[in-house]
Amino acid sequence: MPDQRLMPDINSLDGPLGQRIYTVLRDAILSMSFEPGTVLRKGALCEQLGVSRSPVAEALNRLSSDGLVDIVPQSATRVSRFSIPELIEESFLREAIEVAAVAKVAVERTDEQLTKLSRNLRLQELLVEDNDNQGFFETDLEFHDLILTFTGFPKVAIAAGQMSLQLKRARMLILPEQGRPAEAVVEHHEILAAIKAQDANAAKSAMSRHLGQLIARIRPLERLHPEYFRTS
Repeated sequence: MPDQRLMPDINSLDGPLGQRIYTVLRDAILSMSFEPGTVLRKGALCEQLGVSRSPVAEALNRLSSDGLVDIVPQSATRVSRFSIPELIEESFLREAIEVAAVAKVAVERTDEQLTKLSRNLRLQELLVEDNDNQGFFETDLEFHDLILTFTGFPKVAIAAGQMSLQLKRARMLILPEQGRPAEAVVEHHEILAAIKAQDANAAKSAMSRHLGQLIARIRPLERLHPEYFRTS
């Protein structure tokens, strides 16, 4: 059973109880604190969180809809294992959305948006210098989220995030990647330069090159961590 110390106090969060439980469990899964294949027992979760079964069941059902847990009736609920075909599909969807988004942003960007992206990129550089891989990972995510937000379409960032949950989880396994953060910073500079120049085609190409490398780096995980992947 997962260690309660891996989960924050749900009373420190805002919102309905079911939402808070869902958020805590989702974050633990996405951060790999709850590893693929981990059994999640409702009774134990209720005891650890100090809640009744109903909101826990609600949270687990939502996580099942997200594809983050597998619920087998009369058996067990487990954190879902990875599937290379699903990761490839998520990568395809993520690239399709972000390439379209960066092209739109390049044409319509404002000075304020450029400033926010530039500040984020400077922070990335500092985190690379400090070898803060977790900090870089979070700032990298923010860089991409900013671009999605700058499209002006509220649903785009939400959809992109929901479509790439497994990718985000798998990326935690390849941290730290020797030399990769510095390479990513260079690629982010290319994306930002294209946005500054309002060159939509260059922005699309730079984003596609940047995102297109991820699956090649994830594939070896199936050999290195076979216990995290579904058997065919």
